[in-house]
Amino acid sequence: MGGTMSKAQELDVISSGRIHYKHVDIEETSVRFIGTTTAILLNTIRLVAVVGGNEVTNPFVVTEVYVQQSETWTLAALSFTRLLSP
Repeated sequence: MGGTMSKAQELDVISSGRIHYKHVDIEETSVRFIGTTTAILLNTIRLVAVVGGNEVTNPFVVTEVYVQQSETWTLAALSFTRLLSP
């Protein structure tokens, strides 16, 4: 599992059944604020999915960057980074 996709490409992969996400374990979560308008969330997860008919389990760090616009927090960036260690 790996690659860079647009939102439309990711949704196509899911809706076509090429990847079926089965389960996710959230192992660790942290948040860091930059000033009062930016928040960075880091989540270490273990994702179980079916890819090409095979069940695979992969560890990832999910990075989410939120910015506050007026009184609303908006997702500005989302990244999944596969970890090499089990």
